[in-house]
Amino acid sequence: MNSEILKSDIILENEKVLLIPFESKRNIELKEIIFDDEIWKYMGMYVRNDEDFENYIKSTLKQKADGICYPFLIIDKATNRVAGSTRYGYLNHASQKCEIGWTWYGKDFQGTGLNKACKYELLNFGFENIQFRRIQFSADLENLKSQKAIEKLGAVKEGVFRNNYVDSEGKSKDDVYFSIILEEWKNTKRENFSEFI
Repeated sequence: MNSEILKSDIILENEKVLLIPFESKRNIELKEIIFDDEIWKYMGMYVRNDEDFENYIKSTLKQKADGICYPFLIIDKATNRVAGSTRYGYLNHASQKCEIGWTWYGKDFQGTGLNKACKYELLNFGFENIQFRRIQFSADLENLKSQKAIEKLGAVKEGVFRNNYVDSEGKSKDDVYFSIILEEWKNTKRENFSEFI
């Protein structure tokens, strides 16, 4: 695994999407789309006011500084607007794996194809440049929309982790886990992302 790449400024793009490091001053533009409870329903927390927003920014940047994640801003190239955020999380250098997630989009950008374009760039760079051996995804058991989106990426459903986390309101939540492994990536890429190759 090429861990050194995670210490650099990673910029990924295709015709639809541009992913830039979360530290960009453009993260303030998230304020235009972030205050929507529907976005946060399955994220284990809510961002409802300026204090929540500041905490979200600080927490994300601290987790990056601590080596836990590598977060991105998602830019919609058609409008040059900040559309949301995503990250490589749970970075595990010893086992050469991570989880792609903590992904959210403002309402205007949901269902536009941005998610698939974004996930292609993260998967392709993750397997071919960082050289992860496993990339996993998880979705709340009740979040059927996210589970379907993950399945469309060609990820293999592995099972349910019961009481996997406690949300900000103290409720135990179950997650469904999926993965793509390095040995599958070439076929998965060809079968599910041909428009980006």
